[in-house]
Amino acid sequence: MGKQTSIYKNDNKKIGKPNKGEKRIIFFGNSITQNWSVYTDYFKENNYINRGISGQTTYQMLLRFRDDVINLNPSAVIILAGINDLAGNNGPVTKEEVIDNIKSMAEIANANGIKVFLSSILPTYDFIWTPGAYPANDVISINNEIKNYCENNNSTYIDYHTSMKDERDGLKDEFTYWVEELERYDGVHPNKEGYIHMEKIVSKKIKEIL
Repeated sequence: MGKQTSIYKNDNKKIGKPNKGEKRIIFFGNSITQNWSVYTDYFKENNYINRGISGQTTYQMLLRFRDDVINLNPSAVIILAGINDLAGNNGPVTKEEVIDNIKSMAEIANANGIKVFLSSILPTYDFIWTPGAYPANDVISINNEIKNYCENNNSTYIDYHTSMKDERDGLKDEFTYWVEELERYDGVHPNKEGYIHMEKIVSKKIKEIL
């Protein structure tokens, strides 16, 4: 599934261009964005568009950015990306590559008059599917770069990390779900409480800027 770049092709055609006065907002990301619509009605209630694809890295997201964001003429895009790169989903990448891909998406959006919100990567201590990677420090370092970039480049930083991290800089247990067969918390993907917490943070930023 992560490999697909065109799963929203038909949906995008149906949606068409925004109506006059419509402030269209697109959330763009991986499974953390895609699953959001499963856990809460946040997107339905606010008429936000979900363009998350499970498993995707920033390279794959960059490839579909024009189709799934630019061509839909949104007022704003909220990008949440990078954790699958650190898990090595498509082979090894450097932190610099992840940051560059995120900056590229921001620059394409800015060039098209779209307001850019860049989200911190959620705190992650380890991956169920790539154990032993321990990305917590890389996550913090990429987030710092994203934050600096936002301050100097017409973009808004959304900080989920600070309030969702535990003492190991992983995702707090209360914000992720228990995986029965492995007898451990998932630690990457939010549960309903996690998403509700994220909604409070992102809603506040959207109100401030838009």
